[in-house]
Amino acid sequence: MNSNIKNTIISKIDDKSLILAKNLIENEELVAFPTETVYGLGGLATSDTAVKKIFEAKGRPQDNPLIVHVHKDYDLTQLVCIDFDYVYKLIDAFLPGPLTMVFRGKGNVSKLVSCGLDTLAVRIPSSKGAQAFLKAVNLPIAAPSANVSKHTSPVTAEHVYNDLNGKIDLILDGGKCEGGIESTVLDVTCEVPRILRSGLVTISMIKKVVGNCVYAENKQTDKVMSPGVKYTHYTPKCDTILFDRKDYLKAQNFYDNLVKQGKNPYFLCDDIIYEKLSGNHLSLGITGEEIASNLYYRLLEGEKIADFIIGITVDSGSDIDNGIMNRMSKACKKA
Repeated sequence: MNSNIKNTIISKIDDKSLILAKNLIENEELVAFPTETVYGLGGLATSDTAVKKIFEAKGRPQDNPLIVHVHKDYDLTQLVCIDFDYVYKLIDAFLPGPLTMVFRGKGNVSKLVSCGLDTLAVRIPSSKGAQAFLKAVNLPIAAPSANVSKHTSPVTAEHVYNDLNGKIDLILDGGKCEGGIESTVLDVTCEVPRILRSGLVTISMIKKVVGNCVYAENKQTDKVMSPGVKYTHYTPKCDTILFDRKDYLKAQNFYDNLVKQGKNPYFLCDDIIYEKLSGNHLSLGITGEEIASNLYYRLLEGEKIADFIIGITVDSGSDIDNGIMNRMSKACKKA
């Protein structure tokens, strides 16, 4: 028997499980925990040993940086330098919440967290489960999504268990994550904040608070300051394809041909475009918030029941579509 195999348990968040979580973190082990976006795989950010375990458990590329999570009363200046006054406005407006900010780091966490860069990505999640865990440990926690690298991000404790059973000791069960896609990542090391990864805090929301904001180009030659911008991500364990919504008739023909071949395809699309289609359907809803909340849940549902997921681009009229399409374009092969 492999002595490295863990007896992974799922536990509701209560005093007993939080004591266990604190002990595991202090002993440089890993704990999966819920946030308002997706489940995170947490390890002590100041420990090279713990951070290495995160990369190993996920099979994560060594140049893909991690985000450090802290509770709402944690003093961020212990970890980072706040160089611009607009950052305080962002903190007041959006934290706790699904916004990660990339600062100049002070070198107080493992260099492995930022993959050797002098910057550090920090987030204060708003979910009660995350706050309870982070307050219990009262330490900076490095945490990517709690899944095997490149697979669809988990939004339930069961999703985490399916990917990481035997690799970690504890999964704190906080129910389904409501946000559904990872946090917006914002570079605040320059005079105008730059969105490195789109999410639920949108460019229009940021502009309303600080006046200006831009999207980073994220060129292949750039140093990777944020997770989710370089590698294939979010892919389910079945075949996929992504059609533009204007090509919905092509998507229907593709679906029909798969059925003729004896396959079991499903459409993954918003409910408005589905009214024009006929066949199995993984419903994403209508509004940007609904679609974001349902995206990973439906992808993970689809990989269990479908031979082929046929994604169709969304258009809810919200800036959140940018984050949704960022995930869909990485999860599904383009038609």
